[in-house]
Amino acid sequence: MEATAVSIGRSVLKGALGFAKSTLVEEVSLQLGVQRDQAFIRDELEMMNSFLMAANDEKDDNKVVRTWVKQVRDVAYDVEDCLQDFAVRLGGKSSSWWLSPHTLWERRRIAKQMKELRGKVEDVSQRNMRYQLIKGSKPTVATNVAPSNSTARATMSGAHEERWQHDKAVAGLVRLVKTKVDECRVIAVWGTSGDLRETSIIREAYDHIKRSKKFECCAWIDLMHPLNPTKFLQTIVRQLYIRSLQEAGEATPGCQLLRSMLMKEDHLDYDDFNKYLSDKGYLIVLNDLSTTEEWKQIKRHLPDNKKGSRIIVSTHQVEVASLCAGTEEVAPEHVQLFADHALYAFHFKGAKDGIDSMEHSPSLHEDTRYSSEEGKNLTRTDTMVTFFKESEIVGRVDDRNKIIELISKGSQQLEKISVWGMGGIGKTTLIQNVYRSEKVKKMFDKHACVTIMRPFNLNDLLMSLVRQLEDSKTSGEKELASILEGKKYLIVLDDVLFTTEWDAIESYFPATETGSRIIITTRHESIAKHCSGDQQGKMYQLNRLGDNDAKNLFAKKVFKESVNLDQQDLELIKEAKPILKKCNGLPLAIVTIGGFLASRPKTTLEWRKLNEHISAELETNPGLEAIRAVLNISYDGLPYHLKSCFLYLSIFPEDGKISRKRLVRRWCAEGYSRELWDKSAEEIANNYFFELIDRSMILPTQNSTYSSRGADSCQIHDIMREIAILKSKEENLVLRLEGGPRLYNHDTVRHISITNISEDWETDVDELKTTVDMSRIRSLTVFGMWRPFFISDKMQLLQVLDLEDTKGVYDHHIKQIGKLLHLRYLSLRGCGNITYLPDSLGNLRQLETLDVRGTCILRLQKTIINLRKLKYLRAVPELSDPYEDIAEKLPELIRNRLCISATALLALCVLCSPSDQGISTRDLCTLCCCSILPAIAMRLDGNGVVAPRGLRRLTALHTLGVVDISWQPSILQDIKRLIQLRKLGVSGVNKKNSKKFLSALVALSRLESLSLISKGKPGLWGCLDADEKFSPPKNLKTLKLQGNLVELPKWIGQLNNLVKLKLSETGLKDHDAAIQVLGKLRNLTILCLLGKSFHSLEGGELNFSEGSFKSLVVLELDFSGSKCVKFQQGAFHNLELLELHCELLELSGHIEEVETKFSGLEFLPRIKEVRLQGYFYGFYDTRKLMEDLLAQLSENPKKPILKPSG
Repeated sequence: MEATAVSIGRSVLKGALGFAKSTLVEEVSLQLGVQRDQAFIRDELEMMNSFLMAANDEKDDNKVVRTWVKQVRDVAYDVEDCLQDFAVRLGGKSSSWWLSPHTLWERRRIAKQMKELRGKVEDVSQRNMRYQLIKGSKPTVATNVAPSNSTARATMSGAHEERWQHDKAVAGLVRLVKTKVDECRVIAVWGTSGDLRETSIIREAYDHIKRSKKFECCAWIDLMHPLNPTKFLQTIVRQLYIRSLQEAGEATPGCQLLRSMLMKEDHLDYDDFNKYLSDKGYLIVLNDLSTTEEWKQIKRHLPDNKKGSRIIVSTHQVEVASLCAGTEEVAPEHVQLFADHALYAFHFKGAKDGIDSMEHSPSLHEDTRYSSEEGKNLTRTDTMVTFFKESEIVGRVDDRNKIIELISKGSQQLEKISVWGMGGIGKTTLIQNVYRSEKVKKMFDKHACVTIMRPFNLNDLLMSLVRQLEDSKTSGEKELASILEGKKYLIVLDDVLFTTEWDAIESYFPATETGSRIIITTRHESIAKHCSGDQQGKMYQLNRLGDNDAKNLFAKKVFKESVNLDQQDLELIKEAKPILKKCNGLPLAIVTIGGFLASRPKTTLEWRKLNEHISAELETNPGLEAIRAVLNISYDGLPYHLKSCFLYLSIFPEDGKISRKRLVRRWCAEGYSRELWDKSAEEIANNYFFELIDRSMILPTQNSTYSSRGADSCQIHDIMREIAILKSKEENLVLRLEGGPRLYNHDTVRHISITNISEDWETDVDELKTTVDMSRIRSLTVFGMWRPFFISDKMQLLQVLDLEDTKGVYDHHIKQIGKLLHLRYLSLRGCGNITYLPDSLGNLRQLETLDVRGTCILRLQKTIINLRKLKYLRAVPELSDPYEDIAEKLPELIRNRLCISATALLALCVLCSPSDQGISTRDLCTLCCCSILPAIAMRLDGNGVVAPRGLRRLTALHTLGVVDISWQPSILQDIKRLIQLRKLGVSGVNKKNSKKFLSALVALSRLESLSLISKGKPGLWGCLDADEKFSPPKNLKTLKLQGNLVELPKWIGQLNNLVKLKLSETGLKDHDAAIQVLGKLRNLTILCLLGKSFHSLEGGELNFSEGSFKSLVVLELDFSGSKCVKFQQGAFHNLELLELHCELLELSGHIEEVETKFSGLEFLPRIKEVRLQGYFYGFYDTRKLMEDLLAQLSENPKKPILKPSG
C-alpha cells in the first residue's frame, strides 16, 4: 500500500476521531437529537482506521485500494471540518440558546449536515465491503435467508469471484512480462504443491503473449527430473523449429540452423544455440523447477542478449523462486497474484521498468528553487556543512588539497575556478571547508561567500557581498568594486544555475592584478566552462566517493562513531554490501540511508528488509532519480505521524532556516501533535522535530550562538524537500504558488504557500479563486509581498495565518480577521507597518498563538482577554531611536507654538497625500494615533507593550512578553494569577513597582524563563533587591537582564537550576564578586557577559578562578577596555566554545584603544573553538593578539581552532 496515502489518511482520521469523541460534539448531538448519527460516524471512523492499518500492513500496491484510501482521507477531512465547525460555533452556548425559536433554522441546518455526513461515511464504508478491498472486510452471509436461495447465490458469487481473481492474476503476470526493459528478466511464480491454479494462470498468460507476437521465440518446457541439459535444450530447439516453420517456412536461415541442431541429437552445439538467440527476444516457461542447482545449469544456456527476453519459472519452493528472480546480492520483490491463495510472482523491479516504476514522478532536474524577497539570508548558512559533516573528513582530503592548489597557484590575474558535479555530491560542503580553512583565509585581504538565491536578484546579491566584505555600519555607503579595488580577494558564488546569472555579476569584480580568485559551484559542465572562460585547468569535477571512503562514511553514520565495518558481524557485512552498491558513492544517499539504519535495530533481518525494498535505481541509472529512490526509503521508514510532519515542511522556501518554535507551534495548531497523558502537545511536537533530525530527514541549524536544545532551527535538503513537495502534491496537501499563480486543476487542498510574488498577480485573481476551493484551506503562509486578495472571507476553516516578515501588510488588511473563527495560529511578526490590532480579534476564541513581534503595536486591545485558549503571546515593538529623542524633548516642544503648528500642517499633508504601496489614509492616521503619538506622550521605551486589565483570564498562557509595567503597575496583579506561565518578558521595571513585581515572581512557581529590560540611568538599580525570605522560582532555567543593575541580587545564587544567563548593560561595579557568585551556579551551561556588563572595567582585570564554572559549555565575553583576562587552571572544566567580543571605547571625546592580554587558554581542558567578534579587529596590533591566542591554543592538548572576526 502506498505509504503516503495511508499515513495522511490515518493522520486525518486521528483528528476526525478526536472531534467525533469529544464531549462538546456529544452534547450538541444530544441537544439536536442526532446522537445516533454521531455515534455511527464515530464507530465507522474507528473501523476505517483499523482498515487503513490493515492496508498498511498488507503492503499492497492495488490502485483500487489506493483510491479507496484517498476517499477515506477526504471523508475524514469532511468529518473533521464539520464537527470542528460545530465545536467552534456552538461551543459555550447556554441551554436556553437551544430552546430559542430564533435558532430553529440553525438547528435544522446542523441536523441536516449531520445526516449528510453520515451518508458520506456510510458510502465509503460500504464501498470497501462491496469490493472487498482489505482482508477482514468481507461480509458474512446472513443466516436468516432461505437455504436454497443463499446457497445458489453464494455459489454464483463464488464462481464469479473465482473467475475474476483468475483473470486478474493472468493480467498481472502478463503485465510483469511486458515490462519495458531490455535486460533479460525472470518472473518466478511460486504456489503450493499440487495447485493446478498456478499452471492454468501461467499457461493462459503464455498463450496470450504468444498470440501477441511480442517475442520472436517462445517455448514451454515441462522439466524432467533429474535434469538433462542436452535434452532440455533439444526440447526448446524443437519447439522453436516447429513455430518457425509455421510462421516463416523452411527456407529461412534460422529454420535451417535449428534443423541442423536437431540433427545432431545428443551432440547439440551450445554455440549454435546461443548464436541463434543472440539477436532475438525470447519467452521461455520453465514449469516445475525444483532446485537451485537445476536453475544454475539452465541459466548458463539462456543468454541475456539485451532484447527484452523473459523467463517464467514455475516452482513450489519459495527459496528457488527468490533466487531465480533476484541475485545473490539483491532480493526480488513479490506480488500476490491470487487473493486468499498462496500464489506469488517474484520479480526484479529495476529503475527503467515500464510498470509501477517512477514514470509519474517529475524529474529532479526540474528546478524548483525559490526564496523570500527579503534578501536577509543570502549568505550561505552552515546547513549543508551540518548535513554532510561526516563526509567532510571522509574521502574529500585529496579534492580539498587540489582545489586549494588551484587557488594558491596561478598568475596574479583574476582567475575563476568552477567546481561542478551532480546534485547531492557535496560541492557546497567541500567549498565551505576550503573557504573556512586558515590556509586559504591567510592568502586574501577580503573574502565573502554567498549562495545564488531564486529568483535571481542582483541588488540583493551585491548587498550581501558588501555586508560580508565591509563593516556593517558603512556597508550601505560603498559599492562592491570600490571595496575590492586594489585588494586580493576571494569570492565564492554557490549554486549558479544559469549563464545569465554569471554574466550579470561578473563585471562587478575588478580585474586587479593581485592574485584574486572567484570560485563558482554549479551542477552543469557547460556553465562551469562558461564561468571559467573554457579554461579546463580552472574547472574541477567532483566525483563520487570511493568504495573505502563510502564504507567508512556509512559506518560512521550508522554506528554514530568511526568504526571498522569489516570487523562487524559477517552477516551484517553481507547485507551492507548491496546497500553500499546501490548508494554508489553518493554522500547524500549514504548519509540518509545510514541515518535511517542508525535508528533501527542493527540486525541482519532489519538490513535485509531494507535491501528488499530499495530499488535497483542507483545500480542501473546514476542520475538524480536514483537519489530519490534511496531517499524514498527513508521517508517510508517514518511512522505515519512523522510523515505528515515531514510533508508539512514543503510549505517553507528552499534554503531558508525554519525556526523550531515556529514549526512546533504550527504543528500543534494544525493538530499534528496532541496532548498525551502528562506530556503537552508542544513537548510531543518538539520530540517529533528532533526525531526528524535524528533520522536525517531535516538538517539541524542554529540561529543563535548556542542553543540549550541543540538546534533552534532546521533546514530541509534540496532533494529531500523535492520529495516532500512531490508527495504533498500527490495527496493534495500543499498548493505552492511561486512567482505567480501558474495554476493547474486541483482537488481540494489544505495548505497554501505563496512565495516571490510577481507584479501581474492581480490579473490572475479570478483564476486563483475559481481553481482553489478556499473554503477548505487550513493554513495560509506568505513569503514576500502581500496582496489583499490572498485572504478571502471564504476561508472559514483557516487555522493558521502566518505572515512572518511579509512586506506590504497594513492595518486595513487585517481588519476583518475576526471572521476567521477557526484561527489558532496568527503571526504578524516582522510586519513593521502594523500598528493596531482590530477589536474583532476577540472573536478568535480558538487562538493559541499570537506573535506580533517586530511590529509598531504598543498597546494590546481590551478584547484580547476573551482569548481563553491563548497559550503564546509575544509582542515586542520595533520603534526607531528618533522617537526616544523626541520623547526626551517633548516638554520643550509642547511649549513651542511654532513647532505645534508645523507638526499639525505636516500631519495634514501626510493624510491628504495619495496612498502608496497599499497604505491608506486611515493607516497613516492609525500610525500617528496608535503608535507615534502614544510612544511620545506616554514616554514608552519601545521595549514592551501595554497590556489591558483582565489579563488574568488568559489562564492557558505559558509564554508572555514583553509587557511594559511602567505605565500600569496594576497589571502585575493579573500576571501574578497566570500560574501556568513558563516564559515571561517584562520591561519598565523601576523602584515604584519593583516590590509588586517580586511578589508576582514568587507566585509563578512554574516559570522557566525570565527576561527583564529597563533602560536608562536608573535602570534596574535597586529594583531586584529582596529580603532573605524571598524565594525565586525554583524551575528558572533562563535569565536575561538588560539595564543598569550595579550589583547582582543575592537571590541569583539560589538559582541552582539556571542553565543560561545573559547580562547586558548591567554596569556591575564589583566584577570579581559577581564572577565569584556566578561561578558557583552548578548547572550554568551558557553565560553571556555582553556590552557594558561591568562598570569601570577600563584598565582592570577579569579573573576566572580555579574551580569556577564547572558546568559551563559556552562563554560569550565582552572584554572591552580590560587589560587582562585570566583563565586560571581548574576553571571552566567543560567549556567548549569561547566567543570574545570587543567594542571601541569612546573616552573624553576620542576613541580609546586598550590592548588586552589573555592567559590560561592552554588550561581549558575541553575547549574546541575560540571566536573573535567586534570592532577591535584592525584597530590595534591585531596580529600580536592573534599570535598570542594561537600560541596558547597550540599548547592546549585539544588543539582548538581560532576563528577571527569577519
